[in-house]
Amino acid sequence: MPTVAKGYAAHSADKPLSSFSFERRDSRPDDVSIDILYCGVCHSDLHFARDDWGMTTYPVVPGHEIVGRVTAVGSDVSQHKVGDIVGVGCMVDSCRHCAACNDGLEQYCLEGFTMTYGSPDRHDGTLTQGGYSDAIVVSERFVVRMPEGIDLKSAAPLLCAGITTYSPLKHYGVKPGHKVGVIGMGGLGHMGVKLAKAFGAEVTLFTRSESKVEEAKRQGADHVIISTDEAQMASVEGNFDFMLDTVPVQHDINPYLTALKYDGVHILVGLLEPIDPAVSGGALIFKRRVLAGSLIGGMPETQEVLDFCAKHNITCDVEMIDIRDINTAYERMIKGDVKYRFVIDMATLKEDAA
Repeated sequence: MPTVAKGYAAHSADKPLSSFSFERRDSRPDDVSIDILYCGVCHSDLHFARDDWGMTTYPVVPGHEIVGRVTAVGSDVSQHKVGDIVGVGCMVDSCRHCAACNDGLEQYCLEGFTMTYGSPDRHDGTLTQGGYSDAIVVSERFVVRMPEGIDLKSAAPLLCAGITTYSPLKHYGVKPGHKVGVIGMGGLGHMGVKLAKAFGAEVTLFTRSESKVEEAKRQGADHVIISTDEAQMASVEGNFDFMLDTVPVQHDINPYLTALKYDGVHILVGLLEPIDPAVSGGALIFKRRVLAGSLIGGMPETQEVLDFCAKHNITCDVEMIDIRDINTAYERMIKGDVKYRFVIDMATLKEDAA
C-alpha cells in the first residue's frame, strides 16, 4: 500500500514552496524505506523549483542530498537492515543493464538515469519526489551506507557536491605532486579544495573576490589567484596539471586553459550552458590540452567518497535550517549568502505539522 508522506513542494515557478502531503509509491522487494533526518539544499533544487531548465512538472518536492534511518526493507534486500543510517543522492534508478550501468556508472546510463525528484518512475510512471519530506522509498542499489563516525548533517551534501568533485579528481588520476586549480569558491569549489588536498595535490583557488583569500586558505588551499588580476594570471601560465571548474554560469575559460601545462585537463562540473566566449582551439591543440566534463558519480563511487571523507575527516561546511525557512534559504542562495550548503533538519517538518 502507498504511504502518505509530508514535505514541502513547489506548485508553480512563481510561488514559494509550501507544505504538501502526497503518496509515496508502493514498496517493492528490492526497496529500502527511509525516515529522512537531514536533506541538503542544492542550487539544482532552486533551478528545478523555478523551472529554470524548462523541464519541471508540478507539484515537485526537491531534495537529493538525503540522510536517513532505515525503517523497513524488502524481501530481496541484503545490504541494509532496519536501523541503519543511509544516504540517497541524485539518482534513484537507471536501466541497470547497459554498459554504463554494468560498469557502476549509473549516472551515464545509456537510457538516462531516474532523478531523485522530477522523473517518471521506470515501473509505474509516477513522478519521483525528493528529500524535502519525512520519508522516502528507494531501491537498494541506489542507497549508500553512511560510514561510522561521519557527521551526518555535513555528510548530506557529500551526496551531490562531494561526489561531483571527487569523481573527476579520481577519474583523471590526481595524485601527490600534481598541481590542481579549483575555479570558484562555492559549495562545489570548497569541496574541490578539500578533496584535492586529500588526494595529495598542491591546490590553488581561483576567485574573483579578494575577500575569499583567507577563507580559501582556511579550507586548505595552498595558494589563491585573483582571476581578474592579469598579472597574477600571467604568473601561472603553463603551471597546472588540472583545472576543476565549478562555476555554474558562463565565463571565459581561455585564461584557465593557458594556465595548464601541456596535456593538462580542464574539467567542467558546474556549467550546463554553452561556453561563451568561445574556446580557442589553439589553446588546446598546441599543448595537447583536454577540455572535459564530469557529472556526479555512480553508486560504487558514491559509497567510496563517503568512506574517503570519513577516513580523512572531510566535511562540507553547512548551515542548518528549519524547513519553514526554505524560501528564505533560496533567496539567500541567489545572493550567494551561504557558506557553503544549507541542510534542512527534518525534525522541523514534524514541528511544522504539529
